[in-house]
Amino acid sequence: MGGDGTSQDRNGRAAGSPRTVTVALAGNPNAGKTTLFNNLTGAHQHVANYPGVTVEKKEGWIRREGRELHVVDLPGTYSLTAYTLEERLARSFIIDERPDVVVDVVDASNLERNLYLATQLMELGVPLVLALNMSDQAKAQGYLIDTALLAQLLGVRIVPTVGHRNRGTTELYEAMIEAADGGEAPKPVHYGREIERELSDIVPRVESEPALTERYHARWVAVKLLEGDEEVTREVTRRAADAAGLLAAVSEAARRIERDFGDTPEAIIADRRYGFISGACLEAVRQTAESRHTTSDRIDSVVTHGTLGILIFLGLMYLVFRLTFWAGAPLMSLVEMGVNGIGRLVGSLWPAGSESVLRSLVVDGIISGVGKVLVFLPNILLLFLAISILEDSGYMARAAFILDRFMHKIGLHGKSFIPMLIGFGCTVPAILATRTLDTRRDRMTTMLVLPLVSCSARLPIYMLFIPAFFPEAMQTPILWSFYVLGIVLAVAGARLLRSTVFRGEMTPFVMELPPYRMPTLKGTLIHMWGRGWHFIRKAGTIILGISIVMWALMSYPKPPEADLQGLTPPEVVEAELSYSVAGRAGRGLHAVMRHAGFDRKASTALIGAFAAKEMFVSQMGIMHSLGDPSGEDMDSLRAVLKREYTPLEAVCIMLFCLVSAPCMATIAVTWRESGSWGWAAAQLVGLTLLAYVLSLAVFQAGTLLHLGT
Repeated sequence: MGGDGTSQDRNGRAAGSPRTVTVALAGNPNAGKTTLFNNLTGAHQHVANYPGVTVEKKEGWIRREGRELHVVDLPGTYSLTAYTLEERLARSFIIDERPDVVVDVVDASNLERNLYLATQLMELGVPLVLALNMSDQAKAQGYLIDTALLAQLLGVRIVPTVGHRNRGTTELYEAMIEAADGGEAPKPVHYGREIERELSDIVPRVESEPALTERYHARWVAVKLLEGDEEVTREVTRRAADAAGLLAAVSEAARRIERDFGDTPEAIIADRRYGFISGACLEAVRQTAESRHTTSDRIDSVVTHGTLGILIFLGLMYLVFRLTFWAGAPLMSLVEMGVNGIGRLVGSLWPAGSESVLRSLVVDGIISGVGKVLVFLPNILLLFLAISILEDSGYMARAAFILDRFMHKIGLHGKSFIPMLIGFGCTVPAILATRTLDTRRDRMTTMLVLPLVSCSARLPIYMLFIPAFFPEAMQTPILWSFYVLGIVLAVAGARLLRSTVFRGEMTPFVMELPPYRMPTLKGTLIHMWGRGWHFIRKAGTIILGISIVMWALMSYPKPPEADLQGLTPPEVVEAELSYSVAGRAGRGLHAVMRHAGFDRKASTALIGAFAAKEMFVSQMGIMHSLGDPSGEDMDSLRAVLKREYTPLEAVCIMLFCLVSAPCMATIAVTWRESGSWGWAAAQLVGLTLLAYVLSLAVFQAGTLLHLGT
């Protein structure tokens, strides 16, 4: 009862009052959870971070028939044992936020494996709905599922769905409303006479601790204590008034179970869960055909082949980069025309020939700086589009499996491929993704070499130089070569680290291969736009701010008027740039970098590139547009670069930008994830020295052999 005598629901809201229904969407990886989330919420989504961590949190809203549902897409997880960050986040959200309904998305074609998570959710005391997803694939594989009988056996609502065809979405919405309005939690699994006898002694002890029951379901706490869950044990120690007595009773119960069964309570409880699942499936699932090789099996026999699989992977990556050139060029021209048009329009607001600090800031600093980066947005979106299709189709899981054999030879396993794949988009979330690796050795090794994988910030640099210096037939192979070179260097670096600093035993790697699926247009576009929007936000915030700072550093201080007498306009611009703060810093840097193929302007551009790699393109554009009322479009900038640099120098510049010090954000996240500034500094210094040595060697060897001149 509420303080005024009104009844309240389980979340403390007044009964009968309009309210938002909170739905937690859970499920195993590759069960189609994200597709269902997109079907339910459509465009009403946003991405934030879980409190206290940098793991992404997807939220969406459904507004229908006067009801509003707040849907939270929890991280994909196989269980709620809290061994991994994803498991802890999923479990904590359900416990702390107390959603009105939990929807467990289950792969119907892999039912027994997926229902293990459902048995754990049944113990949390929250209304539960099972979305039996990919039910069409289960039927195609010869399985008939009696959903009504299965729902009766499990004591939960079950809705068959086909996510990629948007089937069952309405029925799932209705089941969520019914579960929320009913408020009934499913009955937990019965673990057998011996286990239940021990639980019947522990549960009352938990119920006598208000500090525990106000947050946790009592039976769930008892089960987790028997399983030896470290996080729950710490909570009991911290919250319970008689923690010592409760933990002593649990310890005695665990000893009796081990004596009777010859195994740990955790193993026995897991075995009983699988037994419950097996019995339910035996009753409710009928196989209509003999086990046979599916289409996925036949495809896998080719794409996961030891040698052929590697060639297919490299070939697909080549096609991805070919797409960025072929389809990206006309789109990039349209964006470029728009940026140049804005620059000319804004520049025309000032009288012809007049010199204005504000005009230079807006046209040369902001529009030129940000615009030179935004021009490459189509290429980046196309890259993310292609990667999203490969991910959603199920192929990228095969790529990790293929590379597992190779990565074992360098001291890693296929799981490290996932952060590397994320690194194609941005190194920062890629480093955060190393949390999924099992040992600190694996995490540190992967973390330190991840900046060698070409992120989207390097793509504008490649797209600026490659078309300027190489014929069309060579452009895709050269771009592909830089991406492959980054992976090769990362692999070599990992091998070196695992054989020296991070020596140790390999951890086993088991990866589930999801069935192949046809990616949905909506899901693919949502994934592409989510990653592309990160690039746009970066251009509108970080790159904008740095562009203004770098414009000021390249514009001030001004040289004395006497030093400019008799100089032509281009010579005046050159003199002013040389006299500025950035120009002087660039001269000092050029003294070292000229041996690696850099001139003064390229050396100066490296200063801004440390803040964000895209800034290299921005700074090159600003330096070539300062003092030019019309501004330089991308084709003109490429023409200027082709006139001022040789192909050999262009290759050395791209090579240095590939290998050199990662951006400031990457250094910061390496420090935070490693727990030491020492490792972040080692990454910064080590990669910068490696980049310089490689660029120096290539430039000096190329000059000696008269290559690319």
